[in-house]
Amino acid sequence: MGSKTKLAVGLDLGSTTTRVVICALEGDTLRFLGHGEAPVHAWNKSRLSDREALSHSVRFALHEAELRAQASPESAVVGVGGCVSGVNSRGLYEFGRRRDIEPDDLRYAVELAARVRLEEDRQVLQICPQDFTLDGRAGYRNPKGMLCARLEANVHVVTVSMQDHQGLVAAVHHAHLAVEESVFEAIAAAYGAILPEDRARGVVLVDIGAQSTHIALYDGDALLLATSIPVGGDHFTRDVSWLLKVNYEDAENLKREYGCAVTGTESDNSIVEIPSAEGRGMREAPRRQLNEILEARAEELFERIYAEILRVGMEQSLLEGAVLTGGGALLAGMCDVAERILNCQARNGLSTGIENWPQQLDNPVWTTAAGLAMYSGRLKLKREWKRASAGLAGMAAR
Repeated sequence: MGSKTKLAVGLDLGSTTTRVVICALEGDTLRFLGHGEAPVHAWNKSRLSDREALSHSVRFALHEAELRAQASPESAVVGVGGCVSGVNSRGLYEFGRRRDIEPDDLRYAVELAARVRLEEDRQVLQICPQDFTLDGRAGYRNPKGMLCARLEANVHVVTVSMQDHQGLVAAVHHAHLAVEESVFEAIAAAYGAILPEDRARGVVLVDIGAQSTHIALYDGDALLLATSIPVGGDHFTRDVSWLLKVNYEDAENLKREYGCAVTGTESDNSIVEIPSAEGRGMREAPRRQLNEILEARAEELFERIYAEILRVGMEQSLLEGAVLTGGGALLAGMCDVAERILNCQARNGLSTGIENWPQQLDNPVWTTAAGLAMYSGRLKLKREWKRASAGLAGMAAR
């Protein structure tokens, strides 16, 4: 790999698996170079509980990716999940007289909007501009050069636990990797799987991880909702373990091999073997019993997601529907439950926009890592034209 090649690296710090994607930035194109993954046991209920274990997992996954890519990156964009929440905020900048809006005015209005009162142990993760209001007239995306006396910026402020974020960054640094930027995982997954024209028609990204589910809802380029729900794939497995009286590992295998989040299919009539404790023979149970357990948990998850959609008034505006990513999206029938509860179309979110993306990674599990690598490339491109950029487009990366 040439010394002048720019690398764009995404680091997805999942609850059970750490994933790394390395790409080469060639002009304005990203080309896939390599990937790596490693198991991790550093999270407990979406909170970082073992920094050293996380650092070890990052080193292992990064080493694997470097061998495949034949490149050694120095930095990466890191995904942040767990206890993330967002709030809409408005910043008012009064000029005192009507005059042309300059780029610095837009940035200052956004800074004012970002000054929200935070709870203890919370910090701002990202500031996502939505639009601007000029003298009471709303809906301007980039009003540079327009006349007004009263400029308002509407933004969505994404916050995260300060303690977890600091621990996460320290773990990555301990693995000898610098953090270019930390990005909410659902925003990264949306960046990797949803085209701008799809966002313009209203779409919600649902990233179903092991311990929590992350949501990013867009109306146009505006992020209206960023939040997390403390329900993930682990809860599905625990339900199966408890109600079928099997250990956790066997429950996970049953879920993956035979599970479906909807009942009423022909497979419900089949029989599955249920592992028993040592010294007891195998048991049998209708597959429908397993599917009923999974369907109940899936309905609860999407009902909570729908409540969040209702909160921002987008229940009838998701023309591009719901996009599911993460390991939880692999469970059969999840898109069907999403369509029924959310009352919109649903699909699995696959990475788009990276050249030579390998077929074996073309599934929802790798979408967040791909989106983070794309975000890394975007940041490097922005540095080249930052002095010439202005308005909303020039501020959206942070």
